[in-house]
Amino acid sequence: MDIIDLHCDVLMKLTTLETANFKDDERLQSNKGRLQLGQVKAQVFAIFIDPKIPQSMKFLEVMRQIEAFHMHVLQTEGMVHITDWSQLECLAPHEIGAILSLEGCDAIGDDITKLQAVLDAGVKLVGLTWNGENSVAYGAEQDAKLGLKPFGKEVVNILNERDIIIDVSHLNEQGFWDVLPLAKHIIASHSNARALCDHPRNLTDKQARALVEHGGHIHVVYYPHFIGDNASMEDLVAHVKHFADLVGVEHLGLGSDFDGIDVTVDGLAHAGEAQNLLEALREHFSIEEVRGIANANFRRYINYALA
Repeated sequence: MDIIDLHCDVLMKLTTLETANFKDDERLQSNKGRLQLGQVKAQVFAIFIDPKIPQSMKFLEVMRQIEAFHMHVLQTEGMVHITDWSQLECLAPHEIGAILSLEGCDAIGDDITKLQAVLDAGVKLVGLTWNGENSVAYGAEQDAKLGLKPFGKEVVNILNERDIIIDVSHLNEQGFWDVLPLAKHIIASHSNARALCDHPRNLTDKQARALVEHGGHIHVVYYPHFIGDNASMEDLVAHVKHFADLVGVEHLGLGSDFDGIDVTVDGLAHAGEAQNLLEALREHFSIEEVRGIANANFRRYINYALA
């Protein structure tokens, strides 16, 4: 069963590991071979810049990761750059769609032209923050009462004008509530339920309901620290069940966070094992519901929201 995965961090590894090979390098949890094995039909590749990098160098690192996307990912046979969502419906059986996202606007500083340059490179989803503060907003590890900054509203307006999906997975709570009524297209690309795992990276029930009421989607993340203590596959399934009961299974999807996580759930160590999660979901959901979680719900989302 095909999967659309809304988040991985392969690009960061491709620019930091020596002689990394996207095709089959086993240091990459989401290399081409593993994506094929796991039947991942479309993969979102996040541009993530380490916060330790000096501000003056961050935008250069964004460009380096975009270059890595073109030189390593797109030069691998069968990988297709998705610059228009309609391309997802045109992929040949042997092809995998590759989509760019920006995980945090730290690198643009307060320069809107840098954001426009990133969007011109084909980025289709943008998270306003990672876990810290930047010129746009405050991240998940910041004071929950601090919200969207004035420059952040300018950023949201640009994203809306260009029909870019705004990703709230790393926003702090007040930032979430500030962005929600402003965003034209909104999603949580890799977040779980705070009711089951009390972590600031997870969504409260109130946030989850509001996100879906505003037309958004929730994609669960495979990282054990966002699942719960001694996390198992069944614990991850419990997050899916919780959200399904709360907002409806038709609003759910997957966002692995592979290559951005250093610990994994047993049976879900890399993209090649992604079908194991679908098999576990089949114990609790119909095959059509599982297909929805795997790919069909997101396809409907983009067809409706971005038509």
